[in-house]
Amino acid sequence: MTTAASPPVSVVTPFYNTAPYLAECVRSVLAQTAPDFEYILVDNCSTDGSAEIAASFARQEPRIRLVRTPRLLPQVENYNFALGQIGPCSRYTKIVQADDWLYPRCLEAMTQVAERDPRIGIVSSLYRKGEAVCGEGVPAGTTIMPGRAAARLQLLEDRFFLGSPTTVMYRSDVVRARRPFYRLGRYHEDTEAGYEILRDHDFGFVHEPLSYLRVDAASQMGQRASYAPHLVDRLIIVESYGRDFLTAAEFEAASDEAWANLCELLGAAVLHRRELAFWRYQRRGLATAGLTIPWGRVSRSALRQLGEALSRPKAFAGALWRRTRGKLGGR
Repeated sequence: MTTAASPPVSVVTPFYNTAPYLAECVRSVLAQTAPDFEYILVDNCSTDGSAEIAASFARQEPRIRLVRTPRLLPQVENYNFALGQIGPCSRYTKIVQADDWLYPRCLEAMTQVAERDPRIGIVSSLYRKGEAVCGEGVPAGTTIMPGRAAARLQLLEDRFFLGSPTTVMYRSDVVRARRPFYRLGRYHEDTEAGYEILRDHDFGFVHEPLSYLRVDAASQMGQRASYAPHLVDRLIIVESYGRDFLTAAEFEAASDEAWANLCELLGAAVLHRRELAFWRYQRRGLATAGLTIPWGRVSRSALRQLGEALSRPKAFAGALWRRTRGKLGGR
């Protein structure tokens, strides 16, 4: 399989009950302009016909290898199991989540960058999330950065180049060296894995959209969108990795800003009497980094926001009426 122009890649798609999307995902991988890859489909005990879809592709395409988990696994454990299936000679590993898909040049463009320097441990790119193009912030013309410089840029400017598992490619030696690859009990285990890789490896980037992330309001991530997950995620990352990449003064500034933004959100949530699921999400997220909600600071934020609202009585009354009307179903 190996050719000088197209180094071998292990493409991995773990799936569980994704029948509506799986075929589109698989076809996008098979349509890659770089032909030198193996495609590992990992069925996590699906019951909706996904396994049959995967088996149909595997019968027709010799590059596909269909693997089944021994039992139904939680999502992160399933991804770790899937990464354990990569070929022993693969040079790069590319996850494609089953409800996402790749543009045809994805593998070719990413491997071209990765091949330029063996110190590169992770390659990312621009990506589409629904109609939006995301992942901006890497300086124009820059395709390789020291990993620590990439991490610093993300932390200092609140950028995010890592996207999701679908948007990055890993050097396979890095995947093999991490057991488990994704740490259990984390809130955004793929983001944290990226920061840990950037401690010791360089970063490659392609300045064009190479993957598409589906936006599904019914998915777990779609349901969490109203919880402003980026704020708790930002705080977790700053507190967990800021000291590794920032000066003491930079870390203090980034930490203060992240806490202030989260407390502003939580103060507003107190005033609007957000549902239990919102608070559970915030508490559990903080707990993964050994953090807790600072209720004193949140209370002060809520009181300040209440005072500001009361200073504008007409706007406050209108907002209260809209909220009450909404709870009554518009009656």
